[in-house]
Amino acid sequence: MRLVTLRTNGSTAAARLTSDSQAVVLPGYSDVGNLLADPAWRDAAQHDGPAIDVTPDALGPVVPSPGKIICVGLNYAKHIEEMGHDRPDVPTLFVKFADALIGPYDDAVVPSFNAETLDYEGELAVVVGKRARHVTRQDAPSYIAGYAIINDYTQRTFQYRTQQWHQGKSLEATAGFGPWLDTEWQPGPQLETQLNGETVQTAPTDDLVFDPAALIEFVSHIYPLNPGDVIATGTPEGVGHARSPRRYLGDGDTVRVSIEGLGHIENTTRVVEAH
Repeated sequence: MRLVTLRTNGSTAAARLTSDSQAVVLPGYSDVGNLLADPAWRDAAQHDGPAIDVTPDALGPVVPSPGKIICVGLNYAKHIEEMGHDRPDVPTLFVKFADALIGPYDDAVVPSFNAETLDYEGELAVVVGKRARHVTRQDAPSYIAGYAIINDYTQRTFQYRTQQWHQGKSLEATAGFGPWLDTEWQPGPQLETQLNGETVQTAPTDDLVFDPAALIEFVSHIYPLNPGDVIATGTPEGVGHARSPRRYLGDGDTVRVSIEGLGHIENTTRVVEAH
């Protein structure tokens, strides 16, 4: 089952895709996060009704306003090596605010004063389906509503000017998220990031130091996870910052992140003068 948040008539609505280009709107739910807040969301998502056409620009961030977006750094072994870090004993966590999210095909609009050292990080996103607190690894999969794709769009100068990464990871309206939430998909298939058509990242999505179950166990012992919360599981090697010479994003650069079975997101950076 593939769930989306549709932009329609100046508002949004949760919907279930019936094909790549058609969906059934789920009455009473403003977006996928709002749907997941209903304990009976799986039944509600089965609502049958007339199919409507869906265009790429109609897709919003699959969960527009998560209560938490928890990002995991240093979770692919080769990316850990390229960034010059030791393999962590526990997950490296930082947060991203919902203000950073954009639709799967929206432009990432960055004011010129923030536009230096912009970087891509294609990632698998886990979306929580029910409240998780003190969850065991064995039980963790039952708390996952499904999976989507996210770009942990990063401003590297901001990230590294202090020891806390958050300020470089949460630029407003930059992080593509979607295109849908797949409730049946399981990690394993390949992730690929392309920059202007050139493949720059590729890795199997189960090649993680800490897999989704381990992350839910770890995080839920710090604070609760609630329906619609998002965990971005980390990025593979190949980011622009680690290349020689370094390769940052500029105006007009397009990043496409795809995962087999989860579709793709594609966002173009637009650098604008601030007013």
